[in-house]
Amino acid sequence: AIAKSLRITGPFNIQFMAKGNDVQCIECNLRASRTFPFVSKTLNANFISLATQAMCGLDVNPYRISLLDIDYVCVKAPMFSFTRLRGADPTLGVEMASTGEVACFGEDAHEAFLQALLSTGFKLPAKNGSILFSIASESFRFEFLPSAQIFKNLGYTCYGTPGTTEWYNREGRDLGMIRLEKSMNDEDNDEKSAMCALKSGKIDLVVNISEGATRKDEITSGYLIRRAAVDFGVDLITNVKCANMLALCLERESDKMVPRHIGEFYTKPTIGWHK
Repeated sequence: AIAKSLRITGPFNIQFMAKGNDVQCIECNLRASRTFPFVSKTLNANFISLATQAMCGLDVNPYRISLLDIDYVCVKAPMFSFTRLRGADPTLGVEMASTGEVACFGEDAHEAFLQALLSTGFKLPAKNGSILFSIASESFRFEFLPSAQIFKNLGYTCYGTPGTTEWYNREGRDLGMIRLEKSMNDEDNDEKSAMCALKSGKIDLVVNISEGATRKDEITSGYLIRRAAVDFGVDLITNVKCANMLALCLERESDKMVPRHIGEFYTKPTIGWHK
C-alpha cells in the first residue's frame, strides 16, 4: 500500500517500529539497502535484474516465493573495525556502524548463526575456558539467566563483575568475581582485576550488556571492559540476544557443523513454487 501510494517502481528501503500490535512506518527511502542482494542470494532469485527491468518500463514476471517453502536458513552478520579505531567504544546504537557483512547458510537458525559469527573472525571460547559476564540491568540479567547456566553446564569457568556476580550468585549460578577498574590508569597485577584478566589471556569471551546502565561508574567501567577486550584480542558480545543464541548453539553442538557449498542449499526441493 505504501509503495502504491508513493508510486514507487523498483527497490526501496522501509523501516517499521512496532510495540505490541501497534506498527508504525518510520522511514521509506528510494534506494536498495544491503539487504537487497542478501535476499537475492538467500532465495536464489535475481531481484536486482527484476528491479532494473521494472524501472526501465519492461514487462516483468514477479517471483512467486513463500518463505515457508524454504528448507534452510541464511543469517547475515556485520563486521566492524573497532580494532583500527583507537579508543572507540565497541558497542552499537540504533545506527548501523558496520564496515561489511557476511552471510552464511545452515540447516537451521543455530547453524547459520554460528557460521556467520565465525565468518566475521569471532573465535569460540576454548573448551573449559573462561567467560566474563558484565550485565548492567536486572531485566537483561534475568533474560540471560538460562544462558549463564548453559555455559556453566558446558564446563566453562564463569566470572562476573561485582554487581553481576552478586545477582547471579543469589540465583545459584556461582560466578567468580572480577574487580572493575575505574580508569585505564587503575591497572595493577591483581589477577582478580578485569584488565589483568583480559591482558593475561585468562578470559576467552566477554559478555558485556551495558544497556540500562545509569550510574557514571557503571558506564565508565563498561567502556573500559569493552575497549580492553578489543585491544587484547578477546571476543566480545554486547547484545543479550546474540549471547543467548551463542549459548544455544554451543549446547546444540552446532560448532561441529560441516561447511557446505551454497549450491547444495539451492538444490533442496521446495513445495509451493519452482525455481
